[in-house]
Amino acid sequence: MVVSAISLLFLGRVAWCECGYVKLWHGEVFSSENSQHVSDWYSPSHLVHGILSYGVLTLLAGTLSIDRRATIAVLIEEAWELLENTDTMIDRYRETTISLGYYGDSAINSVGDVCFMLMGFFLAARLPIWASVALVIGLELAAGIVIRDNLTLNVIMLIYPFEAIKTWQFGS
Repeated sequence: MVVSAISLLFLGRVAWCECGYVKLWHGEVFSSENSQHVSDWYSPSHLVHGILSYGVLTLLAGTLSIDRRATIAVLIEEAWELLENTDTMIDRYRETTISLGYYGDSAINSVGDVCFMLMGFFLAARLPIWASVALVIGLELAAGIVIRDNLTLNVIMLIYPFEAIKTWQFGS
């Protein structure tokens, strides 16, 4: 995580919010401080990443110890964090999603995202499958209702943007 955080600094991202302080939670999506503090409304999507990573890695590499699968999950999440914070991806987010003012995650937010992913991973390791599925559905619905965005909508809009979804997300 340290290497990834330093890499983000080399990509031109800030260490933490330029507002000069660090909050554990920032709840305003349409704000210059979004993705700049430890956690925000996109943190639940990283919990979902962890749950999904646990499921996929258990199916594909179930013979590996949970520690090794967790390490693989962290490496994948770190790779995503770096890709997500390239200028190309930031521009894509601005073009196709509700993240018009998005200018990348701070290093501390990225570390927080990976920690949330690990929480999701280890939750899934301990919960029955039905509870993991219910948690994913609940997290996606909650974020969808509260901020009109979630992991599912984010993926859809990045791959194949729908104007109707974008219009709904802006409350129009």
